[in-house]
Amino acid sequence: MLSRRDFLQVAAATAAFVPGGWSQAFAQQRLTQAELLRFEATGNVTLLHIADLHGQLRPLLFREPAINIGVGDAKGLVPHISGRVLLDHYRIAPGSPSAYALSSEDFAALAKSYGRLGGLDRIATIVKAVRAERGDRVLLLDGGDTWQNSYTSLITKGQDMVDCLALLKPDAMTGHWEFTLGAERVKELIEKLGFKFLAQNIRDTEWNEPAFEAMSTFDRGGVRIAVIGQAFPYTPIANPRWMIPNWSFGIREDELRANVTKARNGGADLVVLLSHNGFDVDRKLASRVSGIDVILTAHTHDALPEAVKVGKTLLIASGCHGKFVSRLDLDIRDRQVKGYRFKLIPVFSDIIPADAEMAATVSRIRAPHEAMLGETIGKTESLLYRRGNFNGTLDDIICDALLSERDAEIALSPGFRWGTSLLPGQGITREDIYNATAITYPATYRMTMSGARLKEILEDVADNLFNPDPYYQQGGDMVRVGGMSYTIDVDKPIGSRLSDLMVTRTGKPLEPARDYLVTGWASVNEGTEGPPVWDVVMRHIEKKRVVTASPTSRIRVLQK
Repeated sequence: MLSRRDFLQVAAATAAFVPGGWSQAFAQQRLTQAELLRFEATGNVTLLHIADLHGQLRPLLFREPAINIGVGDAKGLVPHISGRVLLDHYRIAPGSPSAYALSSEDFAALAKSYGRLGGLDRIATIVKAVRAERGDRVLLLDGGDTWQNSYTSLITKGQDMVDCLALLKPDAMTGHWEFTLGAERVKELIEKLGFKFLAQNIRDTEWNEPAFEAMSTFDRGGVRIAVIGQAFPYTPIANPRWMIPNWSFGIREDELRANVTKARNGGADLVVLLSHNGFDVDRKLASRVSGIDVILTAHTHDALPEAVKVGKTLLIASGCHGKFVSRLDLDIRDRQVKGYRFKLIPVFSDIIPADAEMAATVSRIRAPHEAMLGETIGKTESLLYRRGNFNGTLDDIICDALLSERDAEIALSPGFRWGTSLLPGQGITREDIYNATAITYPATYRMTMSGARLKEILEDVADNLFNPDPYYQQGGDMVRVGGMSYTIDVDKPIGSRLSDLMVTRTGKPLEPARDYLVTGWASVNEGTEGPPVWDVVMRHIEKKRVVTASPTSRIRVLQK
């Protein structure tokens, strides 16, 4: 990131200005590629890490969460601080480039000044620059959630991302949403990668053997590096098991310990866990499994400008959607980390030039679909975003669409953390909707469900998020609801967190014995029928023409 001196210079230079009054040119002239990439190199190894791209080829707007609740031992710790508290914790000047990239503070105003972030062509520029500087010391690792959740990744079944990553030339990756392409397609793509797909925690139940390579070893800067892959351990629960029927997942601590020992006995000077566990799971894992020098964590989309140290293990969180590239320089001597420097590089797309080769490939992939994806179907009067533990305004629009188009009383929408943000007054394109809904199981169901069953579902999801033991957490955010409200006490045990459940249409309490018409999407059940969710949402917006969603949540949250 920019140095603290740079933060303060930007803050001082702009102190007399209201953020909304900054011109984009004025804000951006404070930034240069040299400043963004400036780094005092150290040691003999450089790890570069990207994660949770979610199929995004182009730069985008993405607002970080205003609420990110931690429970148990994680309460009040990073990454469970947000907004102004996060800025104060890291001594980041409000209104600075890093404040915009890392927090929800003044997002709409600052977005007009600093613009979009990400883009694989800009990431390629950064990677090439670091490789040119550091030579054979560089290891580039992809934390997964790469091949899915955009229109082109959906229709090409991940081929667009594989083609682009072939140019970026990572050394290894692991996975999560990749598995929603189905087992056969995953195996097809892995054969074409040209680099390692690692997952020590997945077993083939037919043959009772590892389904993927667990570990690969690389020599960089005279250092022998063992990289162990850890795929998302709860994939068959959070996503359809029927798509991967013969693979079993889990954290698998004992197998991990065995692989760490194998790596050390095999001469590894540095052991890296390339993980898609989620930050809190990895923090606990680091405290229980010794011998791991670095955990490159992913899944929960946390972007932290400093490494977090647990014992002797460094945890690195690199954000999502291509907004950041992490650089970790390590001084490895006598098979130990003697020193390190870290930088979370924000990928400001108007400052970092596009790599020509990657830009040409992205343009080729998108060309047949560009006109359709760019078609404006409506406009938003309010800021639309997705991240937040209990609600996002973009999710509210999705729930409104489900209620209206599917003629239901209550809507349920998954708490996915991926998808673009839209500014007030911005046109809504078809691509914006695909970026929030593109999955391989998109059917919108419509069914009756008792009030008791509804509460049971919500309680179960809440426990997946707020169980005080990180090993029982699945990451993500709370399922979004339309047509109802409730109070939640995150500190209570499973089955008793939710109260005061009310039905909006009637203004009456949710009755356990009564059946309600419920609609939703992303059911993990095979054979779910209904129109794809993107069609439902687009049809709703086309009818409304102008949509708005209040940031005021219908959910009342209690925590001690």
